[in-house]
Amino acid sequence: MERIFRLISGRRLALLVAGCLLLAAASLLLLRSALYAPLESLSEPAVIVVSPGSSLTHVANDLVAQQVLDSSGLFTLAARWQGVANAIKAGEYQVEPEMSINDLLALLVSGESIQYRVTFVEGWTFWQALAALADMNQVEQTLANKSPEDIAAALALPYPNPEGLIHPDTYFFTRGTSDLDILRMARDRQQQLLDAAWDNRLGALPYDNAYQALIMASIIEKESAVGSERGHIAGVFVRRLEQGMRLQSDPTVIYGMGENYNGNITRADLNTNTPYNTYRNSGLTPTPIALPGEASMLAALNPIESDYLYFVATGDGGHHFSATLEEHNAAVARYQLNQPAVGIQ
Repeated sequence: MERIFRLISGRRLALLVAGCLLLAAASLLLLRSALYAPLESLSEPAVIVVSPGSSLTHVANDLVAQQVLDSSGLFTLAARWQGVANAIKAGEYQVEPEMSINDLLALLVSGESIQYRVTFVEGWTFWQALAALADMNQVEQTLANKSPEDIAAALALPYPNPEGLIHPDTYFFTRGTSDLDILRMARDRQQQLLDAAWDNRLGALPYDNAYQALIMASIIEKESAVGSERGHIAGVFVRRLEQGMRLQSDPTVIYGMGENYNGNITRADLNTNTPYNTYRNSGLTPTPIALPGEASMLAALNPIESDYLYFVATGDGGHHFSATLEEHNAAVARYQLNQPAVGIQ
């Protein structure tokens, strides 16, 4: 009898254990299903921000408050179960409705924050680039009302004017990145390209250092609308420097006019002396006049050899190049008749 009782009790225990195992398995299946199901509380994409130093509980409660999650329990449980409770990274994230709690958790652990971008255009001035940053509310503004000298010092530049020393390109960043950090990226890129171009320059050139080549590149950048002409424009300017001729570049005059430039330059403007007026002053300008791209730097350091000493805009974006003043004057009469800008002479 006792044996029969033990047998029945053993069967009941086995059934109880089996039932518990089945219940646990079913619970795990339900938990897994809930963990990988699309977020029911989210009908459209949402942007969430995880602040630095936020705890798991704080993050979970914020997700509920922003109606990304219906409740915080499963999210918190999943984070602890996966061992990532302390691995959530601060940042700004975009959550899609088709994401699951597991996807959301993986996103926050990855640190793949929303990326913004800013583009500095070839031929812009440094101050146009700075204005572009100032217009972006995702950027932390630290350089407002700073002088050129202050900004140059903040960028650890060896010159008191930052003009030309950042690279025109598109830069990606996350919310809260400072304007200074973005400019540092652009500074480093410009220096890398300038160093490479300088190391591979063509023979003897009329530059004392790479900075002077950068100044020339900026003038080429402003003069060239057609990329294929950069080498010829560089050649004209290099030969004029070598022969002691003035560069006589309209863009340098415009840069020197600053806010007085209204879209046109006149003979009086060409005769007004500023440090940047290459009609009045010999040699290069004191600083670059724009942000030169890599192609203009390469052109400045690899000018095309020819007899050209002059060029004038043809009105279609290109230029007519001449070897003699007589030919140039004829081209000016042909292409620039009645125009205020007279072109290089």
